[in-house]
Amino acid sequence: MAIEKILLACPRGYCAGVNRAVETVERALDLHGAPVYVRKEIVHNKHVVETLRDRGAIFVDELVDEIPAGAITVFSAHGVSPAVHADAQERGLKTIDATCPLVTKVHREAIKFAKDDYTIVFIGHGGHEEVEGTMGEAPENMVLVETEADVDELDFPEGAKLAYLSQTTLAVTETRDIIARLRERFPTITGPRTDDICYATTNRQAAVKELAPLCDLVLVLGSQNSSNSKRLVDVAKENGSASYLIDNESEVQESWLEGVTTIGITSGASAPEELVERLVAFLRERGAPEPEDFEVLREDVRFMLPKEIRQGMAAAAGA
Repeated sequence: MAIEKILLACPRGYCAGVNRAVETVERALDLHGAPVYVRKEIVHNKHVVETLRDRGAIFVDELVDEIPAGAITVFSAHGVSPAVHADAQERGLKTIDATCPLVTKVHREAIKFAKDDYTIVFIGHGGHEEVEGTMGEAPENMVLVETEADVDELDFPEGAKLAYLSQTTLAVTETRDIIARLRERFPTITGPRTDDICYATTNRQAAVKELAPLCDLVLVLGSQNSSNSKRLVDVAKENGSASYLIDNESEVQESWLEGVTTIGITSGASAPEELVERLVAFLRERGAPEPEDFEVLREDVRFMLPKEIRQGMAAAAGA
C-alpha cells in the first residue's frame, strides 16, 4: 500500500440544520434531564443517534403509545406532518420542533400551492421522513415522483394548475433532469421561488464533483439511510472515482486501498467531524501522510435554536 495523499473535501459534514437539531436534543437534556423523547432519528446518522441515546434520549418511531403523556418530545430535522402535530397535542406532549428551516420552507410552499388549488408534483424518495412530512401538509393535492420515468406516467387533465416541489437532500443533477422533464411535458408548471435543494447538499456535491477526478478512491462517511450521503457516493462515481459509503473507519476494507495513491474523504450533512478524524487516523496508521484540505467554497450559514430551547436557556441563566 502506498497512499501518497489524503484530500479532505471542504465543505463536508454537519450542515446548519443538522447542527441545530443535534444541539436541540443536547440542550433539551441539559434543561429537562433524561429522558427526552425524539420522534424518529433526529438526523440520519448512527453515531449521532447512539451518542444521544447514551445521554438519555429515547428514539421512537411514532407518538401513539410510545411516549408518556406530557413528556418532552423533539421532532426530528426531517419535519413532520400536521397529523403528527395534532397527535402530539392531543397527548399533551411538550414538543420542541427541530425541523430544519429549509424543510419548513418546503412545507410552507406546499401549503401555499394547495391553498391556490394547485396539484403538486413532489420530487422525492418514497418512505423518507421528509417526504412523508411534506406530503402530509396537503395529501389530496400531492403526487410523488422519483424518476423521469415516473414523470412520463403522469396524466393530468388539460388546463390543470400544476406546481412542483422537491425533497431537500436529493442529487442536484438528478433533480434538475426531473424538473426539465416536467417542464417539457407540462410547459405551464410552476415551481418554488427559490430552489428547494438544501444549500449544504448542493455544496457537498459540488466539492465531491471537483475532488473525485483527482482521487483513486473517495470514502463518504454517512449512514445507509442518509439520502444526501448516498448521493455523494453517486457523484464521486459519476466523476471518475471508486467510492464507498461507510459509517466509520471499521468498515473500510483493506482491498479497497490496494493500488490507491490518492484518497478523498467527505462526509454527509449528518455526519460529525469526529468520524472524519477517526478515518484519517486509521489511514495514517497505514502509512498515509497528513491530510490536505480541498476547499471548493466556504459556508457560514447558522440557524437559531427553537424558541422553546432559547427560552429555557434564558430562564436557566437568569435563575
